[in-house]
Amino acid sequence: MKRPQGYDRTADRAPQPAPSRSVGTVTEPIPIVAPAHPSEAETARRTDASPYSRLPTNREIDRALRAARRERKRVEKGEVRRFTKRSRRRRLAWLGAAGVVAALVLAVVLIAFSPLLALRHIQVTGTSRLDAAAVEKKLDDQLGTPLPLLDQAGISSDLAAFPLIRSYTVESHPPDSIVVRVVERQPVGVIQRGNAYTLVDAAKVPISSSEKRPDGYPLIAASGGAADVDADSGFAAAAGVLSALPADVRAQVDTIAAKTKDDVSFTLRGSGATVVWGSAEDSGLKAADLAALLKSAAGSSRYDVSSPHSVTTG
Repeated sequence: MKRPQGYDRTADRAPQPAPSRSVGTVTEPIPIVAPAHPSEAETARRTDASPYSRLPTNREIDRALRAARRERKRVEKGEVRRFTKRSRRRRLAWLGAAGVVAALVLAVVLIAFSPLLALRHIQVTGTSRLDAAAVEKKLDDQLGTPLPLLDQAGISSDLAAFPLIRSYTVESHPPDSIVVRVVERQPVGVIQRGNAYTLVDAAKVPISSSEKRPDGYPLIAASGGAADVDADSGFAAAAGVLSALPADVRAQVDTIAAKTKDDVSFTLRGSGATVVWGSAEDSGLKAADLAALLKSAAGSSRYDVSSPHSVTTG
């Protein structure tokens, strides 16, 4: 019988293995283990492996959007604060300064209207001819007024009633006192007007008037006004000479005359001697020359110091 192509005769002749015999041993059967079910974690891992295995809910999407918006606002605020840091500091500085000013203004207003600063005591100093008590009584209308609200115009009007006051200053002494420092006018001579004699100062301001000539003051026979009105007047020159004389020499002047600013002359009390002074220029040097002449030529009837570098007596 013809064998099919590819038939191997040796394969048919290969001896079959003899059945094994076990002597005194027992072969246990191999157990068949059923495949274990996958755990939930592994199942979730396998499920999450796909991006489309689980889609977020609308609530989760809203929560994520809100968180993103909050984060964006936080970042934007941080950037705005970083770029506006200088302007915010400047604004805070201005606000702080404005607050301080407002507090000061409020404090000043409260203090100004506080009854604790109401005027209760008035003291007048610097008076010799004036009666200080009369001046204080004249200012009584200011009592009860807070110190910062004192009526300065009213004080000036009250003090104008005293011709002897040349100038004054008002000092506040909290909480309830003021001190009025007065500078009195200093009389330089007497002006005769009819039968009355008027004591005046260098500004020709009347100080007092009487029918009798006051003792100790020279009689001024000069025309024109004071220096602040007419600097070239005879009165201005005579007043300037009297102010330049030493006190002991001025006390000896009986009468002083001046028609112009360049022809001042006066007579001395007691001796009746005449002093030719000339203009008011170099009055200091002329006064020193006259004081020396009164000692060296006491019996002279005429002293000419119009030229201070060449004085004469007669």
